[in-house]
Parts: sequence; structure tokens; C-alpha cells
Amino acid sequence: MIEIEKISGIGEFVEREHGEKGEDRVFEVGLGVKGSGVSLGEGSDRVSDGGSNVGRGKAFLVIRSKTIEVRCDGKLGKVLREKYETVMESRYFGRGGVEIVPSGQLEDAELEDLVRLSYNMTKKMTEEE
Repeated sequence: MIEIEKISGIGEFVEREHGEKGEDRVFEVGLGVKGSGVSLGEGSDRVSDGGSNVGRGKAFLVIRSKTIEVRCDGKLGKVLREKYETVMESRYFGRGGVEIVPSGQLEDAELEDLVRLSYNMTKKMTEEE
């Protein structure tokens, strides 16, 4: 699927398990939680807090067993849904995002761009609050 640690331009984030059996992975913009969890790489500013509620931020990515969900604006979401049959409205973000079945219609680089866009949009939202 997608390896978030390898996407450039992604800063601090927290990974959490979500769902009845913890099968969904929810990635949130880190809110000054650096050092409060387990680093995901030497020198990395990516943080995993083991699922605690420390520094809870806004989600920018949800990875499910068969889909990926990202935040995006309504216009981009509409274009993606019209262009690709494997893109639908997000269950997690609603109209503010898309859910993608990674079937090869979107290339890995396009998926990475969408994750980066989602991260940056979410980070900006948290800074404005």
C-alpha cells in the first residue's frame, strides 16, 4: 500500500489504531508531541504514541485494509470521483475528502501527492484554530 514514512514533506504525525478491532490506521498531524512517543526513525520528527491521547490532533490520512482516505477540498474531490471509478466520497472525512481503492488507476506518485496535500491542509487547519 503506501509507506507514509517515505513521503517527503510530511512533518510530525501520530499514528493511531481505530475501529472495533483496531484494523484502521489513522494518521494525525502532530501537535508538539515530538519526544512523547516512540520515534519512527533516527532523526525523524515522526512520532507514534502507541495509541494514547497525548497531543491528539486532526486526522489527515486513514489507511484501511482495502482503501486509503485523505482530506482534500470539495472541487478536487469532485474531479477525482468523476475521473476515477475507484475514488468515492470519504467515510471518515465526508465531503471534505476522498476514499481511494488502490487498484492502479492512480499511480503511487499521485497517491503520495494526495497524502502530502492532505497533511498540509490539515496542518494549516490546526494552526488556524
